[in-house]
Order: sequence, then structure tokens, then C-alpha cells
Amino acid sequence: MSTPGIDLPSLGQTVALKEKVYSALRDAITKMDIYSGDDPPKLDERFLAETLGVSRTPIREALSRLEQEGLVEMIPRRGAFVVRKTKEEILDVITAWAAIEGMAARLAAENASAEQLGQLRRLFVTFTGDRKPAANIDEYSDTNIEFHQLIISLSGSELLQKLADTLFVHMRAIRTKTIAERDRASRSIIDHMHIIEAIENKDADLAERLAREHCFGLADHIKEYADYLK
Repeated sequence: MSTPGIDLPSLGQTVALKEKVYSALRDAITKMDIYSGDDPPKLDERFLAETLGVSRTPIREALSRLEQEGLVEMIPRRGAFVVRKTKEEILDVITAWAAIEGMAARLAAENASAEQLGQLRRLFVTFTGDRKPAANIDEYSDTNIEFHQLIISLSGSELLQKLADTLFVHMRAIRTKTIAERDRASRSIIDHMHIIEAIENKDADLAERLAREHCFGLADHIKEYADYLK
């Protein structure tokens, strides 16, 4: 039995096998389209073990660790499933992310170098002129995710990055799911440009407010249109 939608490398036997299996599974789950389909994605132990080239023991250990992190649910006699959060839970995640990313934008405005800020601009170079985000939605979706990760990174705060990492799987999944809905891509790039300008101008108050408002815009969209969330 296979696990649709999961992309895994073959690991082979290594000294740090447990950690590599865990990292491979976590990375794969991060890239999955969690909120498409009617049911949460199932993680088949046999398929995972065969694909990674390991026994089932490190797979089970990794799944147990991922369950403790809230990313996997082990259901007796049914197996392991990627956790899909409810609409209310997703809104809570977005609220927490808004606080983290808002502070990250403030710190980026206060501390990031011109060279670092240039990275933000370069992300969107390919979406200028006639090349609209909505017409290149898969590529823009990846850029959108990278933008938000980079804002967190430019904060220079390891703690903020760790906090964001605990929310990233579901933030990435819901952003990927919603970016093509109701022309959100076009509005998204406008928001991003305003955030970048505020950071470049060292306007920490404005950068923080715009980053938070951008997140709450996603929350408003989910409240109104995300009927696929329970």
C-alpha cells in the first residue's frame, strides 16, 4: 500500500539513522498537500520503510516522535495519519503566527542589512510586468512560502525561528491550499511589496502592523470560504 502525495529519498543504513528517518518524514509531511481530499493522508509503515530503505523500527520511532509534536495521529487498528487541524485550530495557528511574524518584521526593519533585505526584493523579480502571480500559481505559491520564512529568518532571533517551526507545517499547507482561491495571489504580492517597503524604510511599527494584517487577511479568508475545513 502506498502513501499518495509523499516524496521520500532512500536513506540506506547510517549511524544517525533514527534522526535521518525522522527528518525525512518531517520534511515530507511539511511538503504534503494536507488539506486536499476528504480524509487526512495516511502514512503506511511498509511503504515508508521500503522507500527509505530501512526497517520498520526507525519508522515507528519517527512516527511516535511526530505524534508527540502533534503532526501525526496514531489510531489503533487503522495506522498513522497526518494531522489535519479544524478551522478553529487553523485560526489559532494563524493568530500565533501573526504575532511571531509581526515581531520578526519589526526586528528585520530594525536590524537587517541592505544585503539581507535585497533577498526579499529578489524573490519577486520574476513576477513583475506581465508575468502575474495568478498565472504562475505553483511557482508563486513556493515564493510566497519562501517570503514568510525569510521574514522570520531576517529577525535574527533563534527563538522566533523555533517557535515558527512548530507552526510551519500547517501554515505552509493552508497557504498552499488557499493561495489560488479568489485571486489571493494578486492581493498577496501587493501586501508583500508594502511589507518590504516598510522594512527597507526602517519603519518597524508599520512593518509589524502590515505583517500581522497580512496574516489576519488569511484568517478572514478562511473564516468566510474554507468550507473544506471541519
